[in-house]
Amino acid sequence: MPTNRSKSEKHEATKQLRRDPYDVLGVTRNSTDQEIKSAYRKMALKYHPDKNANDPKAADMFKEVTFSYNILSDPDKRRQYDTAGFQAVESESQDLELDLSSLGAVNTMFAALFSKLGVPIKTTVSATVLEEALNGVVTIRPLPLGQAITKKVEKQCAHFYAVTITEADARAGFVCQVQSSDKSKFKLLYFDQEETGGLSLCLQEDSAKTGKVTSAGMYFLGFPVYRLDQTLNSMAAAKDPDAAFFKKLDGFQPCELTELKAGTHVFAVYGDNFFKSASYTIEALSCGPFTEEKENLRAVEAQILTKRVELSKFETEYREVLAQFTEMTSRYTQEMQEIDELLKQRNEIHASYTIAPPMKRSSSRSRNKGQSKEVNEEGQVRDKKSTFRDRSKRKKWFNIHLKVDKRKPC
Repeated sequence: MPTNRSKSEKHEATKQLRRDPYDVLGVTRNSTDQEIKSAYRKMALKYHPDKNANDPKAADMFKEVTFSYNILSDPDKRRQYDTAGFQAVESESQDLELDLSSLGAVNTMFAALFSKLGVPIKTTVSATVLEEALNGVVTIRPLPLGQAITKKVEKQCAHFYAVTITEADARAGFVCQVQSSDKSKFKLLYFDQEETGGLSLCLQEDSAKTGKVTSAGMYFLGFPVYRLDQTLNSMAAAKDPDAAFFKKLDGFQPCELTELKAGTHVFAVYGDNFFKSASYTIEALSCGPFTEEKENLRAVEAQILTKRVELSKFETEYREVLAQFTEMTSRYTQEMQEIDELLKQRNEIHASYTIAPPMKRSSSRSRNKGQSKEVNEEGQVRDKKSTFRDRSKRKKWFNIHLKVDKRKPC
């Protein structure tokens, strides 16, 4: 008869069936982040549940592709996997990306609730939008340099814009920024133009709260520019309050592209709200007039990189001191308890030096109780007397004072 396997045995069997994430995505161990991201997006679009509704094999493949990308897209997890394989990666802590367009109303409501509670919810661009872009059936609006355009995009939909830059603009640098005054959630997308005329997603920036607005931007300045992924290691930070500080700069990673060539480039704004449309303002700028800002950005980001290295060293020192402090506070509590116990024993020994019989505490208590009862009874009697006197003094409605002259006969 076949034996029933435990959950742990089934879990181990599942681990053994896992394929190498590099093989799943069709990339090598030396592939760049951009190559891994491009490979994932093509395979995720191919095996997406929306396109393969009745194909369980495609659904399993989609899960495997997503699981592999979650490992290779995180620098720490990728390094851990390269060193020790799947054992070094905690699959339970993987942050899955949700396609909100494929969720039902109830699941979307739960996702929105968790997001309001502070739980990081990663979302991905709708497969429908990506497929329409790849097939070249999207409407592309012109976006002139130096001109801001304000629009409203429906949830899980996208507005596409074409920006044309010259050789001088490419050398000076180029910036595309989007802001939302009502703090809508959105994604700023950049597409590569395929030879077939379609568009494939190349870069993606999620909006983040910056002051009184939400914003996202892409900076092509001719030198390495960094982006800060706020959701990286967010679950680990939630488990350890100190990690929220020490992991704050782990998501500070260089952008895949540092410059754009002269020509026409396509950007898009994707509505990422759960239920309502997203209001936004988009603008594209040539950085010729912003020379000072470019140098300031380069200097500040260099300081952030230095601070990230210092923070890593400081974490080691902090953990050591914190361990010593925890040990000292534990010892403090233990020593205090031992001292109190010794003093108690000492007092008991002092009290044993006597030949007098021990005092009966119960008799004294009963005597006190008896006295208190007498007092209470007396008090009650006094209260009764006082209340009787008070009642006698009160005038009643029939106590009419009549003046009678005794000298006159009735």
